[in-house]
Amino acid sequence: MDEIKRLHIMQQIESQQMTAGQAGELVGLSIRQIRRLIARYREQGAPGLVHGNRGRKPNNCIDEEIRGEILKLAKDRYTDYNDSHLTEVLAEKHGLKVSRSTVRRIRRQAGQGSPRKRRPPRHRSRRERKPKAGMLLQTDGSRHDWLEGRGPWVTLIAYIDDATNEVMGAAFREEEDACGYFMGLQEICLRYGIPGAIYADRHTIFQSPKQATIEQELVGEQPRSQFGRLLGELGIELIPARSAQAKGRIERLWDTFQDRLVKALREAEACNCEEANQVLDYFLPKHNFRFQVEPAEQGTVYVPWPKEYRTEDYFCGKHSRMVTNDNTISFDGHCLQIPPGPKRRSYAKAKVDVLQHLDGKLEVRYQGDSLVTFESAMDQPLRVTKFAPAPGQDTSIPEMVKEKPVQMPKTHTSSKPAAKHPWRRYGLSVHE
Repeated sequence: MDEIKRLHIMQQIESQQMTAGQAGELVGLSIRQIRRLIARYREQGAPGLVHGNRGRKPNNCIDEEIRGEILKLAKDRYTDYNDSHLTEVLAEKHGLKVSRSTVRRIRRQAGQGSPRKRRPPRHRSRRERKPKAGMLLQTDGSRHDWLEGRGPWVTLIAYIDDATNEVMGAAFREEEDACGYFMGLQEICLRYGIPGAIYADRHTIFQSPKQATIEQELVGEQPRSQFGRLLGELGIELIPARSAQAKGRIERLWDTFQDRLVKALREAEACNCEEANQVLDYFLPKHNFRFQVEPAEQGTVYVPWPKEYRTEDYFCGKHSRMVTNDNTISFDGHCLQIPPGPKRRSYAKAKVDVLQHLDGKLEVRYQGDSLVTFESAMDQPLRVTKFAPAPGQDTSIPEMVKEKPVQMPKTHTSSKPAAKHPWRRYGLSVHE
């Protein structure tokens, strides 16, 4: 259409119905360029107004061999890869450095659409990122078929920094449990420092479902879960999210991981949690390098972990128990014997603290002093089922673990009422 318009203008200039200045204003060209077009039109006629690159092969055109190789890889090996991921893989593993738009154009011309289908999003107000790193961490767990049938379904627990989009820590667990969140936060505190706040959902791991007791209501306290207690001791604010969109940073992380991390696990042929965590160790640095952003303000608000504080005193489950007259406490269906200590021989009627450590050990403390430690014989920590005497402990104390007596269910034996039973005398008079 532009060339047809120029031809009409050239004809008016030749018939002296329009000047070069007026023609320049109509087509948006300078007088100098209009004079060049006039000279080319007088020399070549109408074909002189056609652009010189019409019909020529572009200098940046991709060779047909490279185009065919990209299309073959996209159809055979990387069918479920999105355009951005496929572009990165082609450059990293096959040495084909092309742009994302080129990959997208090649796939669309071949009729291969994007594997990710999106719905039109609803209108929501955007929350700006925190200005500094460490001000807010978002955490969540994603239960998914990460191993694609090669193993059981597992849960990935992760922490992401709201300011930098950096995944601070992640680990595969068999289930979404408090131990996974404890271990992840412990690693972050030791490596980077204590964050300012944590954004999480309203799972019972973060918020206790129990009702407040009368004593708690009088002092204005609310029941807290073990993770909530940990955050309170570390001075970390817990922000509960009211919707999945509220913590959209980590929700979008699951979309990326379920697209890219699944393929990394597939290539490594991971079949269990241990192998999946090994793949995660080399996957996270590459992911952070690709998706990490610069914060609005330089610096960090992570508070370095004080060296004089032991992590095992904080990252554990804490429970209060009252010692009975025979110096025992009840815990998780078991009766645990407390030996005489150096400060007092009997702890009857004393209130002690039971600490469940991440390695499975169970420790009983009284006013900060350790009384006895039990080695757990179970596989998963933070759930005690059976204990044995600690190494070097006095074994003269009878039975450190006493199982509760098993109560047999009462059986009902039916009996036939006697002939003179009152039930059989219904309707008869007393004298009869």
